[in-house]
Amino acid sequence: MDIGKLVGTVAPWIGTALGGPLGGMAVGALADALGLSDKTEAAIKNAISGATPEQMLALKKADQDFALQMQELGFKNVADLEKIAAEDRNSARNREIQTGDHFTPRLLAIVVTFGFFLVLGYLIRYGMPAGEGRDALLIMLGSLGTAWTGIVAYYFGSSAGSAQKSAQIAAQKS
Repeated sequence: MDIGKLVGTVAPWIGTALGGPLGGMAVGALADALGLSDKTEAAIKNAISGATPEQMLALKKADQDFALQMQELGFKNVADLEKIAAEDRNSARNREIQTGDHFTPRLLAIVVTFGFFLVLGYLIRYGMPAGEGRDALLIMLGSLGTAWTGIVAYYFGSSAGSAQKSAQIAAQKS
């Protein structure tokens, strides 16, 4: 399951922010609420899957605090956060069209995808190394996983906007 959807059921502001340019702030808020030192989406997803009722309340509180922080920054509601995420993707696509540079984004996508699955393959084949390098490998995997998620969203779009539009259409019909 997508971490944004998983988090969005309990913490809609943070869940929405995960998919956009404020994703780093959202990950930090989640990790802090769960008491995690490893601030990666993988660690958060793992922690949420076994979260206690107290941790779920902490997530709800973190979402309320995050909402206040976002409102202070000028975002009135969750839809505003999705709008900047959509504008961010659109801006990247328009840059590619205007510059005619189709090579660089594709090359980066290939390199990140290859690196992500190479690190995963290493871990599957050899397991987690003991001692030095362990933390660096986990940070690299988290960063590559986050980058790969962004690449997939860039090339294939995000279902968040689609789900939101469907909900708005359903609300207008009733």
